[in-house]
Amino acid sequence: MTTELKRTPLYPLYAASGSPRCIDFGGWELPVQFRGIQKEHEAVREQAGLFDVSHMGEVMISGNGSLAYLQNMLTNDVSRLQDGQAQYTLMCYPTGGVVDDLLVYRLEEEHYMLVINASNIDKDIEWLQEHLPESVTLQNISEQTALIALQGPLAANILAKATGSKEYSELPGFSFVANAELFGVKVILSRTGYTGEDGYEIYAPADQAGEIWTGLLAAGEPDGLVPCGLGARDTLRFEAKLPLYGQELSADITPLEAGLGFFVKLDKGDFIGRDVLVKQKEQGTPRKLVGVELIDRGIPRSHYPVFLEGRQIGEVTTGTQSPTLKRNLGLALIEAEHAVIGTAIEIEIRGKLLKAEVVKAPFYKRKPVTV
Repeated sequence: MTTELKRTPLYPLYAASGSPRCIDFGGWELPVQFRGIQKEHEAVREQAGLFDVSHMGEVMISGNGSLAYLQNMLTNDVSRLQDGQAQYTLMCYPTGGVVDDLLVYRLEEEHYMLVINASNIDKDIEWLQEHLPESVTLQNISEQTALIALQGPLAANILAKATGSKEYSELPGFSFVANAELFGVKVILSRTGYTGEDGYEIYAPADQAGEIWTGLLAAGEPDGLVPCGLGARDTLRFEAKLPLYGQELSADITPLEAGLGFFVKLDKGDFIGRDVLVKQKEQGTPRKLVGVELIDRGIPRSHYPVFLEGRQIGEVTTGTQSPTLKRNLGLALIEAEHAVIGTAIEIEIRGKLLKAEVVKAPFYKRKPVTV
């Protein structure tokens, strides 16, 4: 018996944008590409791309004690947020391993929205409910909410054209407008993204998201805006060393091992997993996420073993030929003592050990954008 794949509210509009190739992504039928990963990747780096990421999960947290609850559940300091601000954070197990990485939005005092990874929605909600105080309410609004990401150096210009105003295009990073209006639809519009570029994420009612998708594509066409699939989303976030849950993060990998210590505020008070993370901070992590580059011909892929002098010291978490740099690059979680730039290593590909070295990451940083 085969399980029917879920589709986002924008699925019926895909065919109007080339010939999308869809795949099963965590139970969702999603486009891996519309016109080619390389073209879509380049569009986001040079102009702009539009992503349907409506499979992501959205959870509302509200009620007396919501801030204290989130402070206990999350690694970042939620008390630093003002209304209209968002932050990247992680949710950990008592072992220090990661339940999920997510965004938290402060809508108003004691009222927040969490944006969680699609493949983790059920697990995350179960974990959140397990620790939920009676005074706090959790509401899963994932099915009612569509999410569209407009990303790239021309994203702000396109948004200004679409709205006839610079009001939204001048938002600071990691801030949002809770009651923005786009093509007549009330949305949450935030200056966030997952590509290493400037951009916006737009949370809209699922039954009205199509108007925003088609409206933005039309408004952005003169600037080279194209629809993009999961393939370019992955290569873009990889070049910027943005983690993907299940690869750079997992129940067995801590935020500090993944190089995300900036988002772990050990001085804010107690939170789940803090004890282990304090020890790792004091004693050093056993493993470290590094950039790697193949010198021999080949591409480092997820889970390929990494060797040093004949002994396995870790494995690749993500790897590809970088569309921007045209180099065969990867991210690898290896023993911390060997995580030194320039270290000669080997990566096993189809039974052969190929020469590689530890290199600096992120591989790409965006240029400053002027509006």
